[in-house]
Amino acid sequence: MGIVNVTPDSFSDGGDFFSREQAVTHCCKLVDDGADIIDIGGESTRPGADDISVDEEIRRVVPVIEEFKKIKPETIISIDTRKSKVAAAAIEVGANIINDVSGLKYSPDMAVLAASTNVRLIIMHMRGTPKEMQRAHHLNYHGITEEIKNFLLNSAQKALECGVKRENIVIDPGLGFAKTSEQNFQVMGELPRLLEAGYPLLLGPSRKSFVGTATNQNDPQNRIAGTIGIVIYLAAMQVDIIRVHDVRQIKDALTAFKKCVDAYSQFGDKTD
Repeated sequence: MGIVNVTPDSFSDGGDFFSREQAVTHCCKLVDDGADIIDIGGESTRPGADDISVDEEIRRVVPVIEEFKKIKPETIISIDTRKSKVAAAAIEVGANIINDVSGLKYSPDMAVLAASTNVRLIIMHMRGTPKEMQRAHHLNYHGITEEIKNFLLNSAQKALECGVKRENIVIDPGLGFAKTSEQNFQVMGELPRLLEAGYPLLLGPSRKSFVGTATNQNDPQNRIAGTIGIVIYLAAMQVDIIRVHDVRQIKDALTAFKKCVDAYSQFGDKTD
């Protein structure tokens, strides 16, 4: 999944693709680089980010989706939003997936929308809102991975009760959302618990601050190598969808990783 932030203030690429032309060009580049899904968002969800209005978010994303869909009509498009009205407007012009970072907590009717339009629904774990999610009380867990799993299962059950098909549900533990650096790594260390939930799993480590903490890189642009290391681990753990900024580099790394795995299967397990 390739990331396109149509925002002036996202943590890594805010302002880079804020115009429709820039955003559409970048969408096309990510597809050419090997992205299977393009995730388009109009509201920054970085720590401390302010909310924007529904109308402003629609103004940012809908023209981009509409234009991009004309150029690459077969591409799967995800709308990254907490707001059901934004999701509905995006679906109307061609979005195929709702990526709800609030885990169905922000818009009560999001699951109903996903059911009525038969789109896939990504449910992410987050506590609070982006503006205050990193405050101390949101970072206090008694068993972080189990709490995340229960949150995601409860939200998935709500979606099912609203009519969303089980095969349309994807879960995401929300790396970087209401979690410390070490908690993010703990979640990744305990991925088998989340895989046991029985839903396809998405993770988004790309260029995030915990990657910078681990690699001593303050500039998000210098966190690509660290992100690639994490992505290869996630691939080895058989995570279904990985959300990233740097599609070409990561696609190449995963291709090389897969070649090694295939070679081991063919040659490395042989005994004389």
